[in-house]
Amino acid sequence: MIQTALVTGANGFTGSHLVKALVREGATVVGWVRPTSNLARLRDVPVSLAYGDITDRAALETAMAEVDAVFHTAACVELGLVDAALMTQTNVEGTRAVLAALEAVARRRPTPPKLLYCSTIGIYGDTQGRVVNEDFQRQQVGFSSAYDRTKYEAQQLVDQAAQAGLPVVSVLPSGIFGADDPHFGPVLRLFLSGRLKFWPGGDRLTGIVHVDDLVRGMLLAGERGQPGAHYILSSGDCSLREMFAILSDATGIAPPRDIPEPVVRLAGNLLEVIGRLFNWNPPLSRERVHYLYDRCVRVDSSKARRELGWQPRSVEATLRDIISQLQAESGHPPDRQSDRPHP
Repeated sequence: MIQTALVTGANGFTGSHLVKALVREGATVVGWVRPTSNLARLRDVPVSLAYGDITDRAALETAMAEVDAVFHTAACVELGLVDAALMTQTNVEGTRAVLAALEAVARRRPTPPKLLYCSTIGIYGDTQGRVVNEDFQRQQVGFSSAYDRTKYEAQQLVDQAAQAGLPVVSVLPSGIFGADDPHFGPVLRLFLSGRLKFWPGGDRLTGIVHVDDLVRGMLLAGERGQPGAHYILSSGDCSLREMFAILSDATGIAPPRDIPEPVVRLAGNLLEVIGRLFNWNPPLSRERVHYLYDRCVRVDSSKARRELGWQPRSVEATLRDIISQLQAESGHPPDRQSDRPHP
């Protein structure tokens, strides 16, 4: 049982769900946030806050001096026309600082805190549709994005720290979904409004894990995970077309129609030019199109289920739970079809 924990990125999507879960289990939690962070997700949550940049090793060392566990969820997550230098600073140098602080604390304590690092299945690169597990060695030459590169480099640092003897465990989630998901949540709200008429990449396979199932997996990894181990956390995958079919069945709302791939590729090329001219990250760009049509990462989460006792809800149950929560928040009662038991 974790008594005290430090959570980096505590005000973020995953971090805030993790903080709340730790508090529910009776832990004392310190949340690491920037002085400029939006703290709305932590409103009314009994958490102490430590302020600083994620690269501030000395402050991190102070914050983790007395805790049992450190959960490193802070990350810059974005595709398209991004600030690659900022992403490197946050994802790579921030992780380097967290590890250096942990090493300093470990030298002073007989039992140092265990570090749980929230990585991504993206570190495996494009598996070209092949289902892989934690033993897979990345084969993709080069990187698909700044996010792909920086999370891979950060994972290398974490693995080196584990080899040096630090108590580090990595969890690798697939696409993280939730009603308050800042990435796909707005799409789901648009769908519920009946105004999502078109969506590209219907055949794209997407790995899915509910944010609360991810958090449960992180807590289990904190209790049972072996130092140096990787644990994939994914409920499974489905195509975007299958995803919208599930949502349509749950709500009675017609699924969006697919947009022809040539049209999407042309739009991505044109919008990228406009984005570069006006310093704007458009909803479609060459990088986003690449993720839609040219990259496919599929994974097997059997190890986490076997070794940690992790039992996530199914992909369909995840989508139905989220859509029901969004309907409740909007004041619209769920369609009667969504009241059926989850498979």
